[in-house]
Amino acid sequence: MTDVYIGLGSNLGDRLSYIQQAVKMLEFHDGIKMLETSSFYETEPYGVKDQDWFINAAVKISTEWTPVELLRICQHIESKLGRKREMRWGPRVIDLDILLYGDQIIADDILTIPHPATYDRACCIVPLLEIAEDVIHPILQRPMDDIYQNLEFPEEVYLYGTKPKEIT
Repeated sequence: MTDVYIGLGSNLGDRLSYIQQAVKMLEFHDGIKMLETSSFYETEPYGVKDQDWFINAAVKISTEWTPVELLRICQHIESKLGRKREMRWGPRVIDLDILLYGDQIIADDILTIPHPATYDRACCIVPLLEIAEDVIHPILQRPMDDIYQNLEFPEEVYLYGTKPKEIT
C-alpha cells in the first residue's frame, strides 16, 4: 500500500456536491483506503480567468493500485460524474488529479507525478498543506509549506464559505 494525495476541483453546477461525491466514490472503491480529507476551499480560476471560481480539496489515500491504474480509476469517477474534457484549464464538473504518489517521480505520455500543480498553484497546494504539511516534494526536495510561501503569483484561496461577496 502506498500513500497518495489526490486533488479535487469543481466549478460547474453544485460544486460542493460533486467534490463530496468524488470523495465517496474514492472512499468506497476496492483497493483504496481513505486516510484524510482536507477542508473545502474556494479558489480563483487558474489559466482561463473568465469562469466561475472553483471549490478545491485534497485527500490522502492508501492504495494498492499502480499510478496508471489509479489514474484510470480517477478518470472513471470523473466520467461517472459527467466530466467532459473540452478546454485546458476550462470549466469542469469535476477534476481529480494525482498530486503525489509516495515519493515516486513519473513523467511520460500518460501521467506526470508529482502533478505540475504542486509547483505553482495555490488552489492545489493550500488543501494539500492541510493534510500533508510535512511532506517533502520529491523533485524540489522542499516541504510544501516552503513551496507555497515562495509562489510567485498565487491565485486567491478562501476557506469555503468565507470568500468576500464582492469577489466573483
